[in-house]
Amino acid sequence: MYVCNCFGVTEDQVKQHAAAVGGACTPRQIASACKAGTDCGSCVRRIQALLGRGESVPRRGSSLEAVGGVESVRTVEAVRSVETVQAVETVQAAGDEAVAA
Repeated sequence: MYVCNCFGVTEDQVKQHAAAVGGACTPRQIASACKAGTDCGSCVRRIQALLGRGESVPRRGSSLEAVGGVESVRTVEAVRSVETVQAVETVQAAGDEAVAA
């Protein structure tokens, strides 16, 4: 099944990139390996699911318990959401200033 329709990347290809020695552990690394997620972005959540929540592709490194459990993961996700909102607001403010100038 295709994960990224823009570049024709399949679930199997994402899993292969993740399973390779020194392979991709994040959506950004998958994007570097095969461009999936770099065009429209609609596949990024699916890639995240395959890397982080997919049973057939275990995460590298420690288990969730060893890195602080599910709550730590939720905290990291919340921080990333805040950082994304802040980045969008900064870009919008810069655009507003450019229009005013």
